[in-house]
Amino acid sequence: MQNVSTSMAQTTALDARSTKVIRPPAFNLGTTLRHIREFSDYTDLFLTLSMHRIKVRYKQSVLGIAWAVLQPVSLMLIYIAIFSIVSQMPSDGLPYAVFVFAALLPWTYFSTAVSAATTSLVAHNQMVTKVYFPREILPLSYVVVGVFDFIIATTVLAGLMIYYHVAVSFVIVWAIPILLVETMFVAALSILFSAILVRFRDLGFAMPLILQLWMFATPVVYPLSKVPAKFRGWYVLNPMVGVVEGFRHVVLQRMSPDLPSLRISFLISAVLLVFSYAYFKHKEATMADII
Repeated sequence: MQNVSTSMAQTTALDARSTKVIRPPAFNLGTTLRHIREFSDYTDLFLTLSMHRIKVRYKQSVLGIAWAVLQPVSLMLIYIAIFSIVSQMPSDGLPYAVFVFAALLPWTYFSTAVSAATTSLVAHNQMVTKVYFPREILPLSYVVVGVFDFIIATTVLAGLMIYYHVAVSFVIVWAIPILLVETMFVAALSILFSAILVRFRDLGFAMPLILQLWMFATPVVYPLSKVPAKFRGWYVLNPMVGVVEGFRHVVLQRMSPDLPSLRISFLISAVLLVFSYAYFKHKEATMADII
């Protein structure tokens, strides 16, 4: 009889550990911190899903990981034809090819990661409805894929710099904090947009247009110096301005980044990340019901 009682107690304890109660939405700092701690318990799942994304992304593809550089290289060639040959866009004294490609690297990382992450919950609705895990793992796994593609594409930038005899200096280490700021911003938009898309599918149709307009509001094909000074205070409120211009400064021009604009990018990204995560967890409890 004692063995039966012990077995029942163990079974009850096991059931308590394996059962997850998804409570009604809450929107406060305390629950957000609890969700962050819970996310850390699923780190292995996050890493596994991220590696899986990378492996299947180029599986059964003829070009394989070459696709990671095909998009920025293709855009570079188009922009050279339009903005260098036809319209003679200034490039701060640098060869236009390396000038525009250095900006396309962080921009392509941003646009592809946000675009893929936005549809992640809807695209994997069976996972969302059948098993519990922190849902933010899905969009954030695509951020990791974006980082992987960025690293692969930097080899092309290195080749262009060698070809055009563009030297590097120690200030290139600034590229690390700049990319960390960008990753914060990408993660913030990824979890925010993915949660919104569950309820409003219009965002999926609007994303290509949003990203296209956003690119021309960022100094990718033109230098920041071409933006009129009277508009520059508002212009730098776009976090990608500090990221793109700062990355180009430290990699190509051997200059420290413009700290005021980079500081703005960091502050906006940090605040948006906190808000986006809180909003995502606020809406998480009802995602499986309406997805």
